[in-house]
Parts: sequence; C-alpha cells; structure tokens
Amino acid sequence: MVTQTELSDFLLREFPQNKCTITALGPRSATVRHAIGHAELRPGGTVSGPVMMTVADVALYVAILNEIGIVPLAVTTSLSFNFMRKPASDRAIIGECRLMKLGRTLAVGEVTLYSEGEDAPVAHAVGTYAIPR
Repeated sequence: MVTQTELSDFLLREFPQNKCTITALGPRSATVRHAIGHAELRPGGTVSGPVMMTVADVALYVAILNEIGIVPLAVTTSLSFNFMRKPASDRAIIGECRLMKLGRTLAVGEVTLYSEGEDAPVAHAVGTYAIPR
C-alpha cells in the first residue's frame, strides 16, 4: 500500500488535469471527491455524465494503485455505468470504490457515486483495469 499523500502527489504531478481529490483510502477501497461548478454542469442544471464517469474511473484507479503501488500504466479496459438519479448541481460528487477482484493482471471494482451530504446514490459503475506486469 502507498500513502494518501504519495497517491495525491502522483496524481498532481502526472495527471494534473484531474480535478478529483482523494478523501479516504482503505483496504481494497478508496473515496474521491470532485467539486462541482458551472463548468461541470450540462443543460438542465445537472452534473454531466463525463464528470461522473471521471469520478468513478479515478476512484477505481486510486483504489488499485493503493493496493499494487504506483503503476502508471494500469488502464481501464471497461466501465459500465448506471445513472440512477439527478445529482445536486451545487454539491461535490463523491465516489466510493470497493475492489471486488484484484488479480495479477486484472482488477474489478465497483463505485457508488453520491452528491455530497446525500444518502441516496446518484450513479453506480463497475469497471475493469488491466495491470501491466
């Protein structure tokens, strides 16, 4: 496992366009936060799908790197997404990831997304990552 500071520093250095911050790390889990502003909204005043997909993908990446160490070329091979309800346009999106399988060459995880401070999930994703060896 790596520290939250090490992972945060890695993301800032190597993935500076990423707007997610790491809020928690645990065994086979990670939580990330993405602030929402006008640029993240689509017409109709809801958070855009690509922003929510980014949160899910980054949460998966962080959870995996937390377990295997910083391996930059671990990459998404699939991401299945279910939008469940309209997220709040004035609250951050929180992504909570739980790794379901962590093998030598593949990792599978699920991410539940919430509007910050709300109990009901706004989306659910399942993703697979290829791990280079």
